[in-house]
Amino acid sequence: MISGQTSPVLADPTPIKERVGIHSSLMPYSKTGTSFSKGLYIPIPKKKSGKLEDVLSNGWLDAMKSSSPPRKKLLKDFNIGIASDDTDFVYSSWMKKHPSALTSFEQIFDSAEGKKIAIFLDYDGTLSPIVDDPDRALMSDDMRSAVRNVAKYFPTAIISGRSRDKVCDLVGLAELHYAGSHGMDIMSPVHKVSDGNSNTNNSTDKQDKEVSLFQPASEFLPMIDKVFNTLVDTTKDIKGAKVENHKFCASVHYRNVDEKNWPTIAQLVHDILKSYPRLHLTHGRRVLEVRPIIDWDKGKAVEFLLESLGLSDCDDVLPIFIGDDKTDEDAFKVLRNGDRGYGILVSPIPKETKAFYSLKDTSEVKQFLEALVQWREHHHSKKSSTN
Repeated sequence: MISGQTSPVLADPTPIKERVGIHSSLMPYSKTGTSFSKGLYIPIPKKKSGKLEDVLSNGWLDAMKSSSPPRKKLLKDFNIGIASDDTDFVYSSWMKKHPSALTSFEQIFDSAEGKKIAIFLDYDGTLSPIVDDPDRALMSDDMRSAVRNVAKYFPTAIISGRSRDKVCDLVGLAELHYAGSHGMDIMSPVHKVSDGNSNTNNSTDKQDKEVSLFQPASEFLPMIDKVFNTLVDTTKDIKGAKVENHKFCASVHYRNVDEKNWPTIAQLVHDILKSYPRLHLTHGRRVLEVRPIIDWDKGKAVEFLLESLGLSDCDDVLPIFIGDDKTDEDAFKVLRNGDRGYGILVSPIPKETKAFYSLKDTSEVKQFLEALVQWREHHHSKKSSTN
């Protein structure tokens, strides 16, 4: 059990057989719907009465504009009081606080000596570039190969805001753990128990065909479907707007929408949410996301997966999370607390972050993953030669 963390517990008293290699808390999803402990929910804020005529009053429009601000503004925000347009100075100052994970590689893995490493990865902006059309955010074959090789040696999970099915299709690696909808839809392959001498998860074993699911927000599925259909209908006349159903959350992308129409989108979403007090809005990179109000996020998903894999002992495990978006900060925060592991932010520009380290772009992510594999192979070879 993770210290200070209460795992979500299924209320169904029917005993479930524990599968080999997977913690008993990672239980199969009940298609008929499942009840959870009341501790999973966070307090529902009271809605203001009356119609909000201007989305400025709730800060939504400001949040939309700041979700992907121009480079100049970001650099200005990080200017530490020196009257200068020297962006190189601003960036180098930020890098002192969040050094490159590539140049800090030896430092990172010196601390990994004798520990089990677990790798957690976001998808968009981390494994694939950010593009105007989310359907075209494809990872390269080289990146897929790098992730596959990492998974040979370390438990590896993709934790994305996309639906689990979608990100599974995009990545195309059955041996990984997948958490879609910001961690609200978790699927893990069932593996044999390791012999304890390797981080490998035996990804070629036949048992990989069997999986376990955990979905702490299953009761919200009908509600999300209704909201999704309503969003599609109400935004259909707004040029460039795109609505996606991520199963446990619905997203409205406005990256390709004229900025003059952003208030209209914000007002439409706001009006819809007034009818759903158990849903709330979060902001991503040029996207509005409607999500259930439950105490669950990418950080909780990391903790859940670590416990499910029997890796929740902080003294014996080094979790690493690589991500680029605001929603990844929940995972960075979990790893920073108590120095449990390392968060690595993918960004070419300074950002406020709880991550320890940084990488500039997806190409550097690939380099880091490849270096990790080389380190593991060299470390294992060196260890074998001394025995």
